[in-house]
Amino acid sequence: MEVLDRVPAVSPDGRAVVFMLSIRGREVEGAIARDALEDHFWLPRSADATRMLKTFQNGRNRIVAVAQRKLLARPDEPLRLTVNDFVTR
Repeated sequence: MEVLDRVPAVSPDGRAVVFMLSIRGREVEGAIARDALEDHFWLPRSADATRMLKTFQNGRNRIVAVAQRKLLARPDEPLRLTVNDFVTR
């Protein structure tokens, strides 16, 4: 899996960062919830969109790894990463 060149963006409502992945020749849009960035990637609760994107970039490797596992487990579901996806079991 690789992250495509499309630049990640904060969703219009500010509740997620939207990004694109390529897996097995298909492009998949994914999103990670703001609260997941706050709880697992140290995003301050009062952070603006620029800080949100920087936090995404800093955690990109871990986010992509979790996204890949979730896509493989549930290929027909939308790719939405939440706080629960990053909880260590």
